[in-house]
Parts: sequence; C-alpha cells; structure tokens
Amino acid sequence: MRRATLSNPPRFTVAGEGQGRITLESDTGAVAHLFVLEQDLVRMLLLANGTVTSPPSWAIAPGQEDIAEPGRDRMDVSGFTCPTYRLSHDAEQLVLETDRIRLTARLHGLHCRWEQRDGDAWVPMAEDRPTHAYDFGWWDGKAHHYVARRPGERFYGLGDRTGDANRAGRSFRLTNLDPMGYDAETSDPQYKSIPYVLVADEAGRCHGAFYDTVAEVAFDFGRELDNYHGFYRHMVAEHGDVDLWMIAGPDPLAVTRRFTWLTGRPALMPRWSLGYSGSTMTYTDAPDAAVQMAGFLEKLAEHDIGCTSFHLSSGYTSIGDKRYVFHWNRDKFPDPKAFVSSYAEAGVELVPNIKPALLRSHPRYDEVAAAGYFVADADGQPIEAQFWDEVGSYIDFTNPQAAAWWRGQVKSALLDQGIRSTWNDNNEYEVWDARARFAGFGTSVPAEAMRPVQPLLMMRASRRAQIEARPDELPYVVTRAGMAGLQRYAQTWTGDNRTEWKTLRYNARMAIGLALSGVSNSGHDVGGFAGPAPDAELLVRWVQAGVLMPRFSIHSWNDDRSVNEPWMYPEALPAIRALMRLRQRLVPFFYDLLHRYHSDYMPMVLPTWAVFPHDPQCWAESDEHLLGTDLLAAPVVEQGATERRLYLPAGADWTHVWTGEIFTGGAWVTVAAPLDGPPPLFARTGSAMLVDLAEGGWRPGAPRHGLWMFPPREGTFTFEAIEAAGDARGEVMRWQVHGTAQRDEILVRVEPKGNQLDSKDISFLIPKNERRKVEFEGGQVFSVAPQQHISGIAE
Repeated sequence: MRRATLSNPPRFTVAGEGQGRITLESDTGAVAHLFVLEQDLVRMLLLANGTVTSPPSWAIAPGQEDIAEPGRDRMDVSGFTCPTYRLSHDAEQLVLETDRIRLTARLHGLHCRWEQRDGDAWVPMAEDRPTHAYDFGWWDGKAHHYVARRPGERFYGLGDRTGDANRAGRSFRLTNLDPMGYDAETSDPQYKSIPYVLVADEAGRCHGAFYDTVAEVAFDFGRELDNYHGFYRHMVAEHGDVDLWMIAGPDPLAVTRRFTWLTGRPALMPRWSLGYSGSTMTYTDAPDAAVQMAGFLEKLAEHDIGCTSFHLSSGYTSIGDKRYVFHWNRDKFPDPKAFVSSYAEAGVELVPNIKPALLRSHPRYDEVAAAGYFVADADGQPIEAQFWDEVGSYIDFTNPQAAAWWRGQVKSALLDQGIRSTWNDNNEYEVWDARARFAGFGTSVPAEAMRPVQPLLMMRASRRAQIEARPDELPYVVTRAGMAGLQRYAQTWTGDNRTEWKTLRYNARMAIGLALSGVSNSGHDVGGFAGPAPDAELLVRWVQAGVLMPRFSIHSWNDDRSVNEPWMYPEALPAIRALMRLRQRLVPFFYDLLHRYHSDYMPMVLPTWAVFPHDPQCWAESDEHLLGTDLLAAPVVEQGATERRLYLPAGADWTHVWTGEIFTGGAWVTVAAPLDGPPPLFARTGSAMLVDLAEGGWRPGAPRHGLWMFPPREGTFTFEAIEAAGDARGEVMRWQVHGTAQRDEILVRVEPKGNQLDSKDISFLIPKNERRKVEFEGGQVFSVAPQQHISGIAE
C-alpha cells in the first residue's frame, strides 16, 4: 500500500456495491462510500485511512422524531428509499446518476463534479477544487474539503450566524460559544453549530451541502485567497471524516424541506408556547423574587395584557450570588408547588431555566462526581470549566446513567411541582481542556470530537422527562445551544443579544439562517438582553417585529437592572397593548404554521427568494421575511422612521393587511409605518390565515375561530387551514376553502377533511374596504365580519 503524494494522489477503483451504496477503494488505503439514498440525495463518506473515525451520527434522522442510542451508525441506510441508479465507470472516471442528481468522479485523486436536473438539462451544482480537494495524508489529518467557487454564487445557512443572510466573502468558526451581548452584525462564533450550506448559483438554482460532523468546523466562502488554487471555498473539521450529503434542487424551498426531513421531524409543541412569554433575570435575582413574580401577574391584569408563559430565570436556584441547578431557593420561594400553582391558576405556564453544569460548590457536586456523571479525563476525574462566577463540571449525557439521573432531577425538582416545560440554558459545553473525554455510550471519545452532541442530548433528556411524566401532553423544551436536528426536540432563540438598533435588523437575518438550516421555530430576546435599556421607540419597534416571529418573548438583563416590560414606558403602553392583542389574534395562524412544519417540513420563516426564486430582486439583502409562503412581514428597523419602503415579490398580487389595498407584485411600495400602529404586513391574494376572535387581553376566554381571507381581484383561489386542540396529543383537523372572486361577489365553498365543521364556530373575515358580497355555496351558513374586529389595532 503506497503513500499518497501531491503529485501522485490515490487511485480509486470500484470495489463493490451494496444496498444504496457503491464502495471505492484506493491503492493508498483510502476508501470512499457513495450512497444513493433518494432521487435528490446522494452522499459521499470519504475515509482517508479506510475506516470510520467519526462518532455515530446524531444529525441524520429521516422523518424521525428521535434517534436511538448510541446514535446512527454511519453505514446505516434505514429510512431511505435507496432508489435504483445508473452507474458507469472505467479506469479513469465514474458516473453515478439518479433522475435528479449526477456525480462524475475522476478516480485518480477523486475529483468530484455534482450536477442536478433542471427541466431537461443537467446543470452544475458544485465541483471540487482542481488542486488537492481533500487531505489524503499530506496535510494535518483533518477533514478538509475544497470546492471551486463560481461567479455569482451565494451561500446561506450555517444556523444562527450573524450579519447578512448571504455568507459569501466571509469565514466562520462553528463551535458552540456563549457570546453574551454579541454584535449581531459581526460576532462569531455563536450558540449553534450547523455545518449545512444552501448554495444558490447566479441564476437562483439551489442545492444543499451538509457535512455531518460534530467536531469544530471552519468554513470560508471566498474570504481566503490563494494564487495557486484559483477561486475556492472550503470546509475543515478538526476531527472525523468528510461525510458530505448533497441535496439537489433547484428549488430552494424543496431543498430546505428535504434538509429538514433529513435531520428529523420538527417537534409539535403546545399552543401556549406561541403566545407572549414574559421573562427577565431581574425578578428572580431579587431578594423578594416571589413578590416580583406576583407583581408581574398583577401588572398583566392591571394593563389588560395576555400572557401564556413566563421564562423563569435561574435566580430561583440561587445560594448567595451563585446559581445551583435543581436547587430551589426556599428563602425566595418557600413553597415551589404553591408558587407554580399561582401562575397556573392565572393561565401562565412557567418555563424554568436549567443548566447542564454543577458549580464546584454545588451541594450535590461530590455525589454526582462519585457516580461518574461528569465529563471527565481518562482517569475518571471530573473536568472543571469556567461556568458563571465559579468553575464547575458538565453532565455527560453520553453516559446513559447520567442522562437518567438528569431526567430524575427534572422530574423531582420541576415537573413534580406542577411545571410542564424546561428551558435549557448555558448549554454550549465550553469544555476546552484537551484531556476531557465523553463516555460515548461505552466508547470513550475526546470531548472536542463531539461537543455539539451534548446540548442535543440535554434537550432529548428534558423532553423525555416531560413525556414520561405527562404522556398525554405535548412537551415543551427551549434551548439556547444546539446542532443540526435540534428541531426534533426544542424551540430556540438567537441568544443573549445586545440592545441596539442593528440587532433588530440582523437578528431577523439570523432567524432566516436558522430556518434554512431546518430550525424554524425560533425568535429573539425582544427589547435586547444585554446593554442599555431600550428607549421607548426601540422597544415598540422590537415588539412590532417580535409579534411576527414564532417565539415571542420579552427578556432582559439590562446594565442598569431595569426590566424590559410591556408597561416599561407609559407613553408607549397603548401601542404595545394593541400589539400584544394582535399576537393573541395570530396564535392560531402560528399554530397552523407549526403543524405544517411538523407534518410537512414547511419552514415557518423564510426569505422571499425561497418562495420566489425567479425574481432577481428578492435575492438582494432585505429586512423583509415571509411567515409561511403567503404572509410578508416588513418590520421597521430604522430609528425615526414613519414609513417603510419594501419590495413585493413578482408572480403574485399582495393585499396590504391593514388597508385592504391590493398591489401588483414586482414593484417597490412605500407604506405608512407609524410608531403607534401595526407593523407593515402583506398577504398574498388568494390566501387566508386563522385568527382568534376572542376578546384580547389578560383573560381572553375560550378561542373563537376566524378565518381571515384575502380574495384576489378576480379568479379562483384555494387554501387549507389546520386546527388542533393545542395542548394534548389529539386529532388534527384540516379543512379546505375554495373560492371564486368576481367583480361584485366572492363565492366560497368549505370542505372539511376529517371532522365536520360546526358553522356556528367559525367566522370569515374580509379585508378593510372590501365591498364585494360574500356568498357560501351549497347552503352553508357562516358569519362574515370586517377586519377591524380582529386587528387589535386602533384604526
């Protein structure tokens, strides 16, 4: 077996075929496995030394809600259809082809060219750099992949990266870090590691490239230049193998849905998780925390503001000035069960903060260390790491006994007190000690080889504890850190942001990056978490943006220890109260989106180009985003603005939600955006959204179903609505609406799919200034109301 050199790289030959797999072997011992998994999905697992060095995968879960321990074997093809394919090869070249994707590999050196079907033609996806695309032993033994960069290419994804949604010209380090108060335009790394790239060519054709690695990864998208190699981009992982999954498009929405499916079915969560969630560190850090928490409920009642949950910060676990997970401070909360009950009676669920590390002074540290539940060195000694105001040690969730202990603590400390959810915080696993090792489910591995798996397993343990305690309820887990596939277990947010205007802009782009990486159920700390308190204008604009994201929580730890609250500024309270009521109205709409995300992998949040890829203007960086495929949100992110200029995608007409005016797409419009009004919002004509017609505010009562229609000027339209009870694992009801819009009237037909609708339980709403008569076909009787009954905004 010879040694590869730059001048004489490995020569590969086809060694055999198995189910969905072609194996190539080389004269240096390197092996490449090519997996044909779906018509649009082909994978290359490159083993530079002939054997798998990556740990089992915790990312790949095709359509699954969970993965069994110890993770998915790298050679496993279960869950895939493994379709037939066409293969031809000689001594120089191999061609592998499905109906959607084609791989051509030069066997001397393994130079790969990927193509995808676009209509009747094969068009380029990606091609390896012509000089030394992989490390076959001549560099540092890391997993390198160099790809030629073509003019006009754009790169998206990688999770919650800062800055513009297009990553071209930038470089990134993917490792989980706690960058509190980060700069939303420039900071790197962030909280989550998702080594997935959605690549768009100059014509807008897209494909996905996922590197299934949990080692620290660096990506460069053209920031680095080297005269000897031409234009290129590259990925390098510190450990493991090149495990590349290529997803053919060219449609960006289809690629995004396929990647979401590949990494697992998004978790369906209770309806209350989509309402307003209060939070602040200040309340629970205060000596009179119970009084502060009771005061929050009193303020909600006083100001008639609805709220469905409260993120309980870690001050409830304090001893002195430090925080001790699973420990209730009985001076602050003498009776935890009674405290939880007081919130439950008010209709507000508590979401308690829990951390995966025990400080060295934790009352139970020695007990947990003796049991061997911490991340440790080769001799079994716990590894210490900096954690808050002291050093501590992290729980090793790759040890099943440690995970079981954790679930027991979640149950006894929280769930047995009446709590129904968990907030997994500070779970980046900043273990930098080179001696640190994970148990690896019986196969010890260096911690640096799979750090992002730990936050994922923490989510998994928290979710499992909830299911075991209340099997008839939908669990709710929130996480700050994570990796590919976190959507299977948790909702997330963009972390501890900084209070400044540009955060409002770039947090929205971070949410786009997450959604394109499979993680749509997200939001931000509204008002800003760290730094100065927001002024009244910034707070209102942030709330306007926040009510149009899946997760809506006002949270803070301001430098002056003030609290971001809806009633923070009396002069802004009327506007914020109206926005809070708007959010209550929109909860059914977001729950519809969540069901589509769960069942059909349809992203909840999208850039406009994902739905309108053939409109060149949509590819420009912008401050708009879509909710689902039909609602265009245009938050105001400029200080002092009273108007909003935005672009309406071509290929559709758009109804201004608040005025009812219909605009033709493919044009720029300028609309009023007063500080005391609703956020600019446009609906694609022919669409509709579910809304709640119950009177808003502190005690809104039982939901009242409404469907807000946006009929076109003329023509037919069809849409489907999804409803469910909300908090339990019950039947989901889908029903379709078919309509015909004419000059003088709108004809509507309702077709339930499953349960029969009761006409008394649903009202149809039409835009403001809609003068046409609405008639229901087939003798159906429904009420029709004007929009002002549901807007929640003073008109």
